[in-house]
Order: sequence, then C-alpha cells, then structure tokens
Amino acid sequence: MLTQLHIRHFAIVDELSIDFQNGMTAITGETGAGKSIALDALSLCLGARAESSMVRPGSERAEVTASFNVHQLPAVLQWLSEHDMLDEHCEPNEDNCIIRRTLTAEGRSKGFINGAPVPVTLMRELGTMLVSLHGQHDHHLLMKADYQISLLDQFAHHPELLQKTQQQHKQWRALIREQRELATLQEAQESKRQLLQYQVTELNEFNVSADEFNQLEADHKRLANASGLLDDAQFSLNSLYDGEHNNAYTLLQSVIERLHESMEIDAQLKPIVGMLQDAAVQIEEAARELRHYQDGIDLDPELLAETEARMSQAMHLAKKHQVAPQELPRLRDELNADLAGITESGDRLEKLAPEITAAHNTFLALAEKLSASRAKAANKLATQVATTMHKLNMPEGEFSVVVDNNPSEHASARGIDEVKFLVSANAGQPLQPINKVASGGELSRISLAIQVLTAGQDNLPTMIFDEVDVGVSGPTATTVGKLLRQLGANNQVLCVTHLPQVAARAHQQMFVSKHTEAGKTITSMQALSNQHRIEELARLLGGDTITQHTLANAKELLAG
Repeated sequence: MLTQLHIRHFAIVDELSIDFQNGMTAITGETGAGKSIALDALSLCLGARAESSMVRPGSERAEVTASFNVHQLPAVLQWLSEHDMLDEHCEPNEDNCIIRRTLTAEGRSKGFINGAPVPVTLMRELGTMLVSLHGQHDHHLLMKADYQISLLDQFAHHPELLQKTQQQHKQWRALIREQRELATLQEAQESKRQLLQYQVTELNEFNVSADEFNQLEADHKRLANASGLLDDAQFSLNSLYDGEHNNAYTLLQSVIERLHESMEIDAQLKPIVGMLQDAAVQIEEAARELRHYQDGIDLDPELLAETEARMSQAMHLAKKHQVAPQELPRLRDELNADLAGITESGDRLEKLAPEITAAHNTFLALAEKLSASRAKAANKLATQVATTMHKLNMPEGEFSVVVDNNPSEHASARGIDEVKFLVSANAGQPLQPINKVASGGELSRISLAIQVLTAGQDNLPTMIFDEVDVGVSGPTATTVGKLLRQLGANNQVLCVTHLPQVAARAHQQMFVSKHTEAGKTITSMQALSNQHRIEELARLLGGDTITQHTLANAKELLAG
C-alpha cells in the first residue's frame, strides 16, 4: 500500500509531504484547490508522461517520491528481486519500495527505484503492480470495444491465461511473417540460386586447389625453358668436372699437388691447402647434383601443352569472375557458402508450414480456454452490474455482456472473442450496445459500477478514484460511498470527491486548500480530525455558509 507521498516544486505545490493509511481515504477541497495534484504527482512517479510545465514556475526542477509497503505483495517482491532492487535496509515485515522521479524545467526527467536509476518503462511496469487508477473520463472509454474486453479480462482475473494466449499469438504470427519473408526472398533469389549453382558446378569441375596456380606457373616456366636448362647444365658439368681439358676440378687438383709440396717447406700453406681440398670435394658434389638435375630435365611437349591449357583455363575463370587466378579456391568456397545459405532458407521454408499449423492450434486451444473463462465471468459481471445499477437509482436497468467467439474473424493477441456491453436503462427497452442507449448520467453510473466491480478483482493494493462520482447526487451518491467503503475494507482506496455522501463513508479524510504567500500560490493537504471532518462535510453540504443545520446533517452523515 501507499504509505507516503513527498512532492517538491510540482505544479502549484511548493513542498508537500502526505502520509496515507489503509482503508478508504476521501480527498476533498475547494474548487480549484488542486485536489488531483497529488494523484497527478503520483502518476508521474509511476511512469506517466513528463512535461516541463509540471515544474513549479521559478523552480529548476520538480521531485516526487512515493513510498510503498510491499511486504504482503510477493509478486512485487519477486519483481524487485529479479531486477536487483530490494531495499536491504528494511526491517523484517517492513519491505519498502521507494520510487522517485525528478523533472527539470528543461523537460529532462530521471527515475529511481530504491535508489537505483531506472528507465521510465520499468517505473511504469512496476506501477501497474502497485496502483490502479480510475478517472472521471473512463465512462467515455466504456463505449470502445477494446476497453470493454479489457474490463471483462480484469474482472475475470485470468492474467496468466491471457499472457500465454498473447505470447502464443505472437509466436504464431511471427512464424507466418517468417514464412512470408522467406517466400519473397526465395522468389527474388531463384535467379541468383541458378547462377550460383552454375558457377559452383563450373568451379568444382575445374577443381582448382590451393596454391595450384603458383605451381602451374613454376612448372610452365621450367618446361618451356627445358632445352636451355639442359644446355646450361651440360656446359656447367663440363666446365666443372667432365671436360677433357682444363676443367675446374683438374685445375684445382693440380694446384693442390703443387702447394702440397711447398707446404713441406712453409707450414703456413697448410690451411690454404685444406680449403682447396674442401673446394675440390664441393666441386665433386656439385657435379653429381648437376648430373642428377640434368637427368631430371624432361623435354615433354605434351606435358607443356597440358600445363599451358590448365593455366589458360584458370586465367579464363579468373577473368570471368574478376579475381586473380590465385583467388579461385577462395571464390569457390564463398560461392558454395552463398548457395548453401539459399538452400537452407528453402529447407526452412518447407518446415515452416507444419510449425505454423501447430502454433495456430496451440493458440486456438488457449483462446478457447480464454473464451470459456470470459463467458463465465461475463454472466457474473452482468448480474453484479445490474444489481449495482439498481442501487444507483436505475431500478429498471438491465445489463448483459456478450462474448462472441469467432476464430476466423476475431483472432488477435486478445484471443478469438469480441466482447459487447449491452444495456437497457428503462423498462420496456431492449438490450442494445451501451453507446447507443445510455445518457451521460446513466453512462457515468454504469461506468462507476463496472469500475468498482472490476477494481475489486484486480488484487492491487492501492486503488484511486479521481472524481468518478461526477453526475450523481442524493441517494445515489450515498450508494457510491458505500460501494467504495466496501472496497476499502480489503484494499487501500483513495477517492477524490466533491460529494459529502461519498466523503462521509471514508475511513479517513484529507482536505486540500490553497493560499497566497509572498505573491505565490501555495497548495497544502492535511488529514482532518473528526471535528474538522464534520465542518468540511457541512461545507460540502451547504457551501461557504455553515449553519447549525448543515453541521447537524454532517454529523448525521458521518455517523451513518
């Protein structure tokens, strides 16, 4: 429940701190005093749209802080825990939730839950778990089909079933959307698939391997110059070793023999002779390798032609695909991946049809359960609304809730139903859609009856009724007061009202007033004692002039 609301520099409020109690609290005050300002501030704290005009003129920023005791609200505690926002400083059995919203004169706002900065969406999400707000203009919404089905769902109190139906509908529609997108994509990519298939087949048939083109170039260069390589090898072999006269090896042996004799005379020649002997060994080894190389040179015109053809084909494909010949293996892998992607989307498209059928069937099964729950709640709501209408000075009034189950026409995230509120305000009149037969006053009373009844099913700790009793008076107002008090027996009810009959039924009453101080308008709100309640009720009964008669009437109202 809401325990405290602190407001600074909001609208015409300079600073205001209000403590709230359980049960029904009536908020009254003079016209224009700002009875709804506290509720507007609370709405801002719970994620309502922020506007710079809300900041008190002359102030830099407005600030609203709402404190709730959520000890007996396990769903709220779980939400706070999941978002890591539990207040660790609370005493046992005093779990608090403090929501704060600031708004600058430039229009920038910030939100906090238990000190943690949060986006407005989270404040709004938490707010729906804490407060239910009913306004004086809700009866206009009552004529809209979407609002009627929302009220019925609220009264039926089947949020889990409704959520499952919404999720299943979303999944079903998502599959249909995926099918449509894939079908469009497949149609658009069919020509691309055919081209890719041709290109991949062509490259696969050529079967180029990594680094093959570089090897082809090296092989072609060697084969094309085989005759010259053979001549060079033969010349080099003759010059080094095989030549009959003056080959390098023979000359080197002669030098070694000559210096070997001189080495006996001068030992300094010994390392030189050693180096020359090593050189002779190297020449012998080089000669053997040259001979082996010479034997390996192949004058093969056919192999040369095959290599040239392979290179030509590679260069042709490279030019065709506008890549270097060395890039052909990478290109083939990329085209294969693109083709596989298109093929996979085609396979996915084939699998979607049974998935869509299964998702649709699951949705219909949930929607049927939702319809059954609505039909059961519709009868109960219709009976209770009709009874309440009789109490609200519509003795001949009849009310009916029609649930039209039609999967082919009404399938949506709300299920497969169309809900219609039918009413007959006077004897002898047939039941007709509420927007066609109810006058403004009747519509206001019917709306009030439905709001009170549906709010009682909401299980929200705090319910706010902002001048929902507009258009009623006398005995009807007394009945409205009794209904709200009954609602306040198990819930916290805040009611902004101008009717003494309603205010008198509250467990406690708060008075809103305004005055001018230093040229500025100041709004204040204070809890009324029993005597002050009598005086305020007398004012509501008789206007500014309070007489002994109105005071007596006020005492009687409060005692009743």
